[in-house]
Amino acid sequence: MNSKLLWYIVKRILLAVATVWLVITVTFFVTRAVPGGPFLGEKAISEAATAALEAKYGLDKPVMEQYLTYLGDVITKFDFGPSLKQRGQDVIDIIGRGLKVSVKLGVTAAVIALISGVVFGAIAALRRNKFVDKIIMVITTAFVSMPSFIMGSLLLVLFALKLRLVPANGAEAGGLILPVITLALYPMAYITRLTRSSMLDVLGQDYIRTARAKGVSGPKIIFGHALKNSLIPVITYFGPMLAYIVTGSLVVEQIFAVPGIGRSFVSSITDRDYTMIMGTTIVLATLIVVMNLISDLLYKVVDPRITLE
Repeated sequence: MNSKLLWYIVKRILLAVATVWLVITVTFFVTRAVPGGPFLGEKAISEAATAALEAKYGLDKPVMEQYLTYLGDVITKFDFGPSLKQRGQDVIDIIGRGLKVSVKLGVTAAVIALISGVVFGAIAALRRNKFVDKIIMVITTAFVSMPSFIMGSLLLVLFALKLRLVPANGAEAGGLILPVITLALYPMAYITRLTRSSMLDVLGQDYIRTARAKGVSGPKIIFGHALKNSLIPVITYFGPMLAYIVTGSLVVEQIFAVPGIGRSFVSSITDRDYTMIMGTTIVLATLIVVMNLISDLLYKVVDPRITLE
């Protein structure tokens, strides 16, 4: 590893740490600024009981003191604290259970989306303005335009309720099939369009025409030059996309009752569970900045001409 690459990685890590700190700070103060609290929805709870709960979880202290205590626990012990609504459970344990499901769901959907998108995009570019290209573009446009909750609902009604081919509940055996398909369709369509556009641009470059003039075989031009160099926009998109779907699509996990981190995040917002909101936000932000860093480093692998500054 040369010194320039090492210094670039160090700078990006420092920037990532600063980004996560900013997310923690903004999220912490915004959640406290919103009127209400995690215990206001409790049934038949007295003011004395509310005050006792606030004292137990440190919510009776000044906001800045709460912030410094929370930040110190996260940095020194990686401790997100206990859940304010799921009594007796720590946030890190709840997130860990949710991530096991969300990682399986998200990684599977991301791999399917990447492979399918690159293949269909390359086919569309090589068959430009032909029937196959037009069919692929129509289908991908429909998938990009259709919201995930509409697509998920259609798949749920058709394959789970009408045909009864797969379970409707994501917690059952085989229940992740429809959520995986739902999560994969949009990124697959987007990657298809990215690959097609980028590959058409690469196929028009001078070095491709030179390779053809020298008699280089078609497959070698396509797979050795055109496809490899057209993957840069795909890599740019794939990193954050992977982080997003691994942490769980909020809507998809709700539709299919998938016990992932996305579903926990939605319930934490509804319940005003401050510590759960903070924990899931930190995990999501960390995954996104890490995947962005990995994506930037992969640029150098795909195209050695790129310089990292």
